[in-house]
Amino acid sequence: MPDQPALRKAIVLGTAMWGWTLDEAACFDILDTFYGLGFRQIDAATNYPINKKAEDFRKAEKILAEWIKRRGVTDLRVFMKVGSVNNMRSPDHNLTKSFLLLALDQYQNLLGSNLDTIMVHWDNRSEGDEIEKTFEAFAHMHQLGLQLGLSGIRHPEIYASLNNKYQFPFSIQFKNNLLQSDYARYAAFHGNSNFYAYGINAGGLKLPSEGYPQNSTLSSRGGEHLADHPILGQIEVLLNIVNKDKGRPEISQFSQCAAIYSWYNSGIKGILLGVSNKVQLLNNLHFFKQLEEVSYEDLYRQLLTLVVNTQTAD
Repeated sequence: MPDQPALRKAIVLGTAMWGWTLDEAACFDILDTFYGLGFRQIDAATNYPINKKAEDFRKAEKILAEWIKRRGVTDLRVFMKVGSVNNMRSPDHNLTKSFLLLALDQYQNLLGSNLDTIMVHWDNRSEGDEIEKTFEAFAHMHQLGLQLGLSGIRHPEIYASLNNKYQFPFSIQFKNNLLQSDYARYAAFHGNSNFYAYGINAGGLKLPSEGYPQNSTLSSRGGEHLADHPILGQIEVLLNIVNKDKGRPEISQFSQCAAIYSWYNSGIKGILLGVSNKVQLLNNLHFFKQLEEVSYEDLYRQLLTLVVNTQTAD
């Protein structure tokens, strides 16, 4: 299996909008480009896309499976998040041992050797006895050589306590952006797990000077109210200052600031990247490469301060 291109962070292709704002042809185009450049990690979930259309339940994974079949691919590293039983944005889930083992069988058949990691998704439970049954399913998966992961866990401290017995090396997906970060909630796993940041663009947020296209991702996700967030104007003021350094390319987009905010966090192993088309994918990958060659650590430090000050003001 080839290694991913050498970057400071692993880049994982997200599929949350597949079958919603992206049709199969667009997804195939993005996959062909991503794979052709040597990247292999894909993030998927049973309930993608979460667009509240029952007929689209599991549509994203079907698109991925169809691409794998048509291209004859066997060396992807797919993160598959399981547990949700619908795509209605509800907390309804099934994380019993029997259900997880059923899901394992289904995804081994669907993805074959491309299945790399099984992740528990959206667990709001607070009962340790119930969660330990999930660990029993994990133990079986681990024996098969699969990686294990967590995403959207309300009580990570319970998982951490149970893992004192099992010692599983978890991969953990968590929301991390300039408006919100769940990194601190997973403190019990810091230093002994691989953390992957998602939602780094806060659902497609842009600076006031950028504007939004019709049918923007932010609109699809119902986040239009975030467009007036006070931090956006403050970031533009900050960029006017840091861009006076003429020895490096200027930063002008919220997505660039968002990437920097996760890129320089030493606790983050990888970044989940959701894109709408091939051009957007290539632009993002080009910027990640730029971050390998040019330092924006000063901007990162100032963004950290800005986030702290904004949260304090709230």
